[in-house]
Amino acid sequence: MLSRLGRRWLRPLPVLQLGARDPLLAPTSTDGIKYPALQVWAVASVSAVGSSGPGSWYEALATSAPVRGAEDVLLGVHTATGLPWWACIGLTTVALRGGVTLPLAAYQHYILAKVENLQPEIKNIARHLNQEVAVLANQLRWSKRVARLTYLKNMRRLVSELYVRDNCHPFKATVLVWIQFPMWIFMSVALRNFSTGATHSEAGFSVQEQLATDGILWFPDLTALDSTWILPISVGIINLLIVEIFALQKIGMSRFQTYITYFVRVVSVLMIPIAATVPSSIVLYWLCSSLMGLSQNLLLRSPRFRQLCRIPLTKSDSDTPYKDLFAAFYAKFISRK
Repeated sequence: MLSRLGRRWLRPLPVLQLGARDPLLAPTSTDGIKYPALQVWAVASVSAVGSSGPGSWYEALATSAPVRGAEDVLLGVHTATGLPWWACIGLTTVALRGGVTLPLAAYQHYILAKVENLQPEIKNIARHLNQEVAVLANQLRWSKRVARLTYLKNMRRLVSELYVRDNCHPFKATVLVWIQFPMWIFMSVALRNFSTGATHSEAGFSVQEQLATDGILWFPDLTALDSTWILPISVGIINLLIVEIFALQKIGMSRFQTYITYFVRVVSVLMIPIAATVPSSIVLYWLCSSLMGLSQNLLLRSPRFRQLCRIPLTKSDSDTPYKDLFAAFYAKFISRK
């Protein structure tokens, strides 16, 4: 006879056809992987290529309502502040990243912290459930396959119930990507429209003329490419720095996380020549966005800021995150023998 625990947890198993590994069955992989400023790889072609003719996919994107909305935001900020365009691009980026993506990033950390705190309970359930399935399999003479499918099905159900109970399903942590990524695309395309005079805004051509003279330092013309490559290289370096900060703070990464980390490193390097083929206005936006992503990443390590955002404490939290980060960086890149 099964114990009360077994009767409570186990349910009859129909014939199952399980597909890929369910993330709910791998609690250690629910930490999520965040690369706040590395979304440039997916849209490089959008900014680097022009429309290929009437009805093309790029033309549809460039004339879409979200892109026009991004143009209106840029024009509104420029009109309200009277700042030159290089400062207007920077100010708009800071406002959008600070007012939209920072709260979403804090929410992401909130969800992931709650998921991390559930891991001991999930491991305990997994241990007991495994014992109960073993007893039942022995009584009913199940094959190993049936026993494993029974375990997986019930484990998935139990973990889902925990996520519902604590209102912290890991999918909620992806909301940042679904907002930040499209916003990044629309702003990049809007700036390209301004730089090429392809915007449908009445002020489009005058904006292009203003961008041609509203640059600063070595890029006075924001409609031209950065022939010095300083902006593109800076974008690549900042993105690589964000990846390394993530890698240094992740001890014992899974094989999948390791592959993703190497992939994004490669993409960050490839973004340098890509950024060298688009107008300086776009690269300036990318650089400002990456700098905000780096600042946001560091800010969310602060115990005081996390407490202000009511992010739950976890075992992986440190009272001295910046000191630990510097020590890890020094050990990996400087004192390396």
